[in-house]
Amino acid sequence: MDIYDIGETIRNHRRAKGVRQADLAVEAGVSRSTLNALENGKLHELGIRKIETLLAILDLRLTTEAATPRRPTLEDLIREQDLERS
Repeated sequence: MDIYDIGETIRNHRRAKGVRQADLAVEAGVSRSTLNALENGKLHELGIRKIETLLAILDLRLTTEAATPRRPTLEDLIREQDLERS
């Protein structure tokens, strides 16, 4: 999950609860334009405390999960091939 997924989740839950964007923004202490940018995937960074506040207002919480293994880079593959040859 990344900030874009978080923004989409916030938008979906806000709408499902019938909460206006302006009202959520005021309650969370962020500007409506910041919330709008978050919900629409146009905000690249927002502090964790602000995200936690937005989620808490909507009765959501942030959790973690194991990441899927990253795809190997070309350098990783070359290194692996070199090790196999040794």
